[in-house]
Amino acid sequence: MAVVSHFPAPLKFLDKVVVITGSGTGIGQSIAKKFAENGAHIVIMGRRKEPLENTLNLLTETMNIVGSKATVRSFPGVDVSDEVGINEMYRDIEQKFGKVDIIVNNAGISGPVKAFTNASYEEFRECVAIHLTGTFCATTHGIRTMRPGGKVITVSTFFTEENKFEQRPYRFRAPYTSAQGSKNRLTEALAWELVEMGIKSIATNPGPVHSDRIYRTVYPKAAAEFLRIGGFEGLSSSEIEKATKSLLDLLGEPEPVINMGVNKIASEISKSRETIKPELPESNGLASLIFELLRKLQEIAEKIQSNTSKMIVDGEFLTQDDVANMVLNLCDDNISKLINGRIIPNDRVFYPVKPIIGTSILDSDQQRSNLANKVFVITITSSVEKDLDRAYSIATDLRSNKAKQVIILTRNPKDAIKFREFHYHSIDFSDEGRVRTILKTVRSKFGILDSLIHITGDYNYNMPLMSIERSTWDQLVDNFINLPSLIVKEAVNIMAPPGSIENPENYKGVQGSIIIIGPDSPVGKKISGLVRARSEIFRGALRPYTATVNQELRDVLGSKIHVYLLLPGNIAGDSPSTALLTSSVAGILTMSYQPNNQSIFYIGE
Repeated sequence: MAVVSHFPAPLKFLDKVVVITGSGTGIGQSIAKKFAENGAHIVIMGRRKEPLENTLNLLTETMNIVGSKATVRSFPGVDVSDEVGINEMYRDIEQKFGKVDIIVNNAGISGPVKAFTNASYEEFRECVAIHLTGTFCATTHGIRTMRPGGKVITVSTFFTEENKFEQRPYRFRAPYTSAQGSKNRLTEALAWELVEMGIKSIATNPGPVHSDRIYRTVYPKAAAEFLRIGGFEGLSSSEIEKATKSLLDLLGEPEPVINMGVNKIASEISKSRETIKPELPESNGLASLIFELLRKLQEIAEKIQSNTSKMIVDGEFLTQDDVANMVLNLCDDNISKLINGRIIPNDRVFYPVKPIIGTSILDSDQQRSNLANKVFVITITSSVEKDLDRAYSIATDLRSNKAKQVIILTRNPKDAIKFREFHYHSIDFSDEGRVRTILKTVRSKFGILDSLIHITGDYNYNMPLMSIERSTWDQLVDNFINLPSLIVKEAVNIMAPPGSIENPENYKGVQGSIIIIGPDSPVGKKISGLVRARSEIFRGALRPYTATVNQELRDVLGSKIHVYLLLPGNIAGDSPSTALLTSSVAGILTMSYQPNNQSIFYIGE
């Protein structure tokens, strides 16, 4: 006869204190529930109060079922990117629990699901702030309250992880891929830095997960953007955008609600048409047209989901419980020791992409004539002499090859003096309107912008992450993620005919090139793993960004504008050559457009 044990199962994380960001719904709530089932004290936080109250009730009920005497502390209204709120939260945690054992960085938003040419800069910044700065803030402040043996688990995405010569683009998600790519590299750098404190840092990259966000937000929004760009007979692109924005809120609603919403949308579009062209009376079929648009929106969203599932071996998305189990396993002492500093895939997605990484660019003297009579803009957000010299060398080379005009834009007025023999300005690159205005002025004065070269400069790789002040971190994020994205967007839109944002078909066939010169590799004879890891944090944002915007330009917009990323230096630690960089820039600018050519170059290797 089998003996049945009446002793309760051991609670693996008994008395451990676990902080989970973004834990009001979805994956975060599932992770919190798993830890509740295993005896942990849990801290939940998020921006909205009601979801956190629901999670609090769920966790309390779960703890009662398993016989845990642990407690839950809830922090509604706390944004992970809000340093003041995060600090107050950790002070409260210390008073309540003492030290923290585990931090799970899960907070995130979908961000804008739009072609980068049409996306709001403020939405871009917000997405990066939540995903990347939120992770940095919640981790660096939380680590100060952690005891040795602690773990930091960061939930990222499979779309940004890198493989040999490949990059995984994620169309319509440029800020998301930039932030997540950087977040993965931040996880690795933190692992190196936290060894002496006995704390482990690991990331996991879930693939598609069953969730309201993916079904009701990401896929439908992507479908809406495909319709805006591809067109829908009977409606203009701006009308499609306006209609689908409201239709997204109707998905899954009862039929009477949908009917009322569709009629309201039809009425609004009808009124706007009468205002623009009062001589054209509105037909009675507009509501039917909107219904058909809704049907098409659902059809495309379902197709995106189906195509994604076909890249998975068994065709099944992960459940939120699957991800929660993965996080729980990563917190095991033995497992975390084996994989500290690693990015663990659990996506199972076979996502074939074209190799886009190279190490050399041919600079042919015979093709130098291609530079003649063209308009070039060089933007530089660094004030370091090395970077100013690079800009000067590139500008001089372009002028010697009879460029029609070379315009240099610097951040600081004192830097602009170096370029007084050229057409130059100093501007505030963080001012979206100013960047747009000056590029429009370039077009009106000198003609179509052929190419833009942007130089980011680099940063101090010897600076410990734990010592970085928030203001300094924000400057780094701006310089290496936000500002390059703004400059690229505005350059593409000025290369295209006026009104292209409203009429996406105008991007088709437009030629041009944009080169981002990103941070250097570390220089020196003996470079530690820690320094190398720190140097990759923002290079790791620019690579997936470049892959994503090129896919949108080529495959979605049908444009022949191409974005390139040059990363100077090499693994040997040699000082980057300005001459090689200048020659490489010229080589790119003289190339004919190739739709599948390489985009990311390690030019010193």
